[in-house]
Amino acid sequence: MAKKIHEDQKYITALLHNDTLVVNEIYKKCAVKVKSFVTFNNGSADDAADILQEALVDIYNQAKYKNLELTCPFEPFLLLVCKRKWLNELKKRAVLPVTKTDDDLLHVGEDTFEQAEQLALQQEQANMFLKAFAQLGERCKDILKWSMKGEAQEKVAEILGVTYGYLRKKKSECMAGLIKLIGKNHD
Repeated sequence: MAKKIHEDQKYITALLHNDTLVVNEIYKKCAVKVKSFVTFNNGSADDAADILQEALVDIYNQAKYKNLELTCPFEPFLLLVCKRKWLNELKKRAVLPVTKTDDDLLHVGEDTFEQAEQLALQQEQANMFLKAFAQLGERCKDILKWSMKGEAQEKVAEILGVTYGYLRKKKSECMAGLIKLIGKNHD
């Protein structure tokens, strides 16, 4: 069964027709995220700009010569292409064997769309978590932050100046509160 073309196909069409307004919108929405990813992974702002530009050219070519039809949101799809391109660039710079040819890199199959959809879903879940986390009391935030760092519970209790038993009970209550808030925010 054919998948439905996503409404974000408009971005692909804009690239094909050099619609400056919409192309600028793509840059506004995605440039910061691409820059964050690239600079966090041993690159510069210039590298990020190059990667974004190359990704858009690749997507343009896929649309023009291979009739690319988007079945997922555009932004996570573009970010996935940029991520793959940057990781490949890092391999080239490290003189490691490059595992993907340019054709493999932009092979747009169902898995690419699924990965992009997963990325969008993960982002949505992270946003829900952060929104709910922000609603917790300061004590709960402290306990959960320290617990997420991977420290031993005994050490966390010591750092926070509470007993081990209190920490375990309070952490459980805080997690329950967090889950409840996530559920409430999700409805």
